[in-house]
Amino acid sequence: MDAVPPERGSDAVGDTSGARARPRVLFICADPVGEEMAGLGIRCWELARALSDRASVTVAHGGSDEHERDGVRTVAFRPHAPGTLRPLIADADTVVAHPQWPLVDRWLRRSAARVVIDLYCPETLETLELLAGTPAGARRQRTAITIDRLHAALRTGHNFMCASETQRDLWLGAMLALRLIGPELYDRDPGLREVIDLVPFGVPEAPPQRSVLGGPREAIGALGPDSEIVLWNGGIWRWLDAKTAIRAVAALAERRPTVRLVFMGGSAQHPAAAASTAAAHELARELGLLDSVVHFHEGWVPYTERGTWLMQAACALSAHADHLETRFAYRTRLLDCLWGGLPIVCTSGDEIAERVAREGLGAVAPPGDVQALSASLERVLERGRDAYAHSLRAAAIQQCWERVAEPLARWISEEVPPRRPADDAPEVLRPPLGQRLREAAYLTGGRAMLARRRV
Repeated sequence: MDAVPPERGSDAVGDTSGARARPRVLFICADPVGEEMAGLGIRCWELARALSDRASVTVAHGGSDEHERDGVRTVAFRPHAPGTLRPLIADADTVVAHPQWPLVDRWLRRSAARVVIDLYCPETLETLELLAGTPAGARRQRTAITIDRLHAALRTGHNFMCASETQRDLWLGAMLALRLIGPELYDRDPGLREVIDLVPFGVPEAPPQRSVLGGPREAIGALGPDSEIVLWNGGIWRWLDAKTAIRAVAALAERRPTVRLVFMGGSAQHPAAAASTAAAHELARELGLLDSVVHFHEGWVPYTERGTWLMQAACALSAHADHLETRFAYRTRLLDCLWGGLPIVCTSGDEIAERVAREGLGAVAPPGDVQALSASLERVLERGRDAYAHSLRAAAIQQCWERVAEPLARWISEEVPPRRPADDAPEVLRPPLGQRLREAAYLTGGRAMLARRRV
């Protein structure tokens, strides 16, 4: 095992000033962090930037870019060949990571760092939805492995963060089921806010600047100056409902012929989106709307250019089905709409939809109801963006990254890691036999196979 450096937590070896050095914080992100990022990469990058004025921050990510920008250093690693991470973990005062695969989880467990587990993504529920229709045995196995990683993370972490009170209830229930909430922990922290707290997805503090270049009108030649752009500003993931969105816009186009639905995120190559993206294309083709009323932008929009897409649109649209993933999800791309001053039309069932309805940020319709979603779109377009500007700006200020990161900033400022919840329940530290067998299979052969596939 790597030795912990003697000057761990100090910016410079040999510092004898007596003042506490800036803490060293390591973010571990399986997704790429760079010009093109999905939700997990965006979250790690922005939280790292929010902490960079009070800590030395490194982001280890699953892409290829390595640079230092805005006070944050990025390092590339491969999730199933993670040797790069070992010295970084040994040198960190705090590690912030989503649930990891067994080898990295073992390194985290044995390290002297405070381990903060990020549970903003309900990956286990996404897995259930993503693998629907696949062979039953493989689906059970992959779901079990995802749950194994969650349970291992709950045993390894000192602190936990999630995006909403609904999610917090879910993870508290999981901790209770694993016997991680006992009298000792309760007596120290009856509300458990020092164990698990909210660190939602955020938005930049300053609104985007208007630009005449780099938006949907430039990327999609069929869009005219009079087109009312309804923007689906993300990927077409399996757990979303692009078909209802297409049908709703089709119905609206009969009454409002300038309306155009634009899918912004090019996710067709991602296994979680390939089939649903193809199905959305096919439906638009069947309805005779492809490349006339419904447009698909291929490829990711660079993160720094997304503001122009938001500024050129008339409203945003997001739809999902009624299932468990919806209940506990946090639709991160919709938060960019607060930042961009773009009213939101979405389906009900999650926390952001409740906020849209409560704070007047757009309109909400029931899942799967084409006519209700079409009517909601029409109401928002009829009112126009300006009618929602004040409410959207107020919501964006509440959601800025510096504000939402406050619990994490508080934890990294504490010199000594607290006791893990698992430390008071030694009987739960040894996983059940099935989990141990799956972990052994991964460590002895599965990891090498996945590394060759570059998964």
